Amino acid sequence: MSRLEWILSRIRRRLWIRVSLYALLGVVAALLASLSGRFFSGKMPLDVTSEAIDSLLTIIASSMLAVTTFSVGALTSAYAGATSNATPRATPLLTEDEVVQRSLSTFVGSFLFSIVGLIALKVSAYGPEGRAVLFIFTLIVIVLIVLALLRWINQLTKLGRVADTVSRLEAVTTEAMKTRIALPYLGGQALTAPEPGEQVHADCVGYVQFIDTSALSELSEKQNVNVDLHVLPGSFVYLGSVLACLHTSDQPIEDEVAGKIRAAFTIGTVRTFDQDPRFGLVVLGEVALRALSPAINDPGTAIDVIGRQTRLLSYWGDAWENAEKTAAKYPRLRVSALVYDDLFEDAFNLIGRDGAGQIDVMLRLIKALQALSQTGPAAFRVAAHRQLQVALSRAADGLRNDDDQRRLQTAVDAAKVKAAG
Repeated sequence: MSRLEWILSRIRRRLWIRVSLYALLGVVAALLASLSGRFFSGKMPLDVTSEAIDSLLTIIASSMLAVTTFSVGALTSAYAGATSNATPRATPLLTEDEVVQRSLSTFVGSFLFSIVGLIALKVSAYGPEGRAVLFIFTLIVIVLIVLALLRWINQLTKLGRVADTVSRLEAVTTEAMKTRIALPYLGGQALTAPEPGEQVHADCVGYVQFIDTSALSELSEKQNVNVDLHVLPGSFVYLGSVLACLHTSDQPIEDEVAGKIRAAFTIGTVRTFDQDPRFGLVVLGEVALRALSPAINDPGTAIDVIGRQTRLLSYWGDAWENAEKTAAKYPRLRVSALVYDDLFEDAFNLIGRDGAGQIDVMLRLIKALQALSQTGPAAFRVAAHRQLQVALSRAADGLRNDDDQRRLQTAVDAAKVKAAG
């Protein structure tokens, strides 16, 4: 994906974009009806009076204004619920929801359609043909409104709920992992041992949101240089942080070329999910931490998150081993792989810290890590086992009740027996 494609994909997710397009379509439909007399001649099959259309459009305008106002209020409440009960980092997933955008777009678009239609009717812009076409458009709009209302009512039953938010986070993290698996090193080769070279430094402070590896590859071919990327999407960079190292036997790299390489790195104030699978794991962990806080006290959500993290890491461990064998799309680029230890720390470290005193949470965490330590490649199993030892150590310090300690030890012994068998 190029930088332009990435920017367009981000724009398409904006709520106001789709709302504006639907509203524009509503206005265009009403205006086209006024020009229908030029395209249709003769007697129309429908003889619709202005009063009939006026009544329908008035009902649509008044009702859609009320529905839109209510929907915005409901959406605001859903955002507040997701922020307080889950995590603020999950709210962008609600604003990008397809059903939310389509529903609000339909409501606003139909409202503007009815307003334009009413204005045109009052100034006598419609003849018999125009009234017939406008009536047909009005019926279509009514059908769209009914369908949008049904979808919206169904969506309101779950929008902003913790379970829905967690499911969205798992889905977007899975998608980010699939994207990285398809291009394991962002399309380049593996960078195992960084070598010294001409460094390109960051000129601002923030998170790396996107790296346009296709542009970097094109530039490296043109300049006959090899490029090592020292940061990945999700990395936090400072002024002077090394973004990339260039290797060439020719003359030093010009400032213009360094500027183009720097421009391939999109740096923003927040992390995004698109190229950053770790961010999804971090945000899921935040939901579990919020659930474990004394104010929420919802260990069931933390246990649910542990299960989802386990599912995500199981997929990653199984898929990455084969993905590493994928031929490089951009052979002049070298990129670091995601480190297994970092993934396990993102997923489980803080949950193990805050849940160390709750036996039900620790039992699920220990069982999950024991299962992960027996699957996937060797490095994956080592990372899982290392995180397992951290969790066991924290549980030993956090569980004060003798019965809880005994239950934990029984689970550990049973897992050892199962693994040995």
